[in-house]
Amino acid sequence: MEYKLKLQPKYYNFILNGTKRIEIRLFDEKRQQIKIGDTIKFLKEPDLNESFNVKVIGLLRYNNFEDMFKDFDISILSDKSLSKEELISELERFYTKEKQDKYGVLGIRIDLI
Repeated sequence: MEYKLKLQPKYYNFILNGTKRIEIRLFDEKRQQIKIGDTIKFLKEPDLNESFNVKVIGLLRYNNFEDMFKDFDISILSDKSLSKEELISELERFYTKEKQDKYGVLGIRIDLI
């Protein structure tokens, strides 16, 4: 199965340059369908004219972003140019603590195709 997900330019580039190897999302209804071996097409916001594909090689379930960040270094969650606190703050702009409590969060281990 192939999924399409949008990414802000800096996170799009972090994956392309090889630093970001885990995509972080809310474990909502859409992401609950993702399985190991699936393909994700990432589209670069805002124009969605650029894209690349990755293969899902692992799925990591957590209650919230803070729990996930205890297990992984920032260097594979985004890039060393950000702190864990900055990344959590950015993620919580999209996925509130209430949504994290309701759905949990998902780390999608990816390999560029």
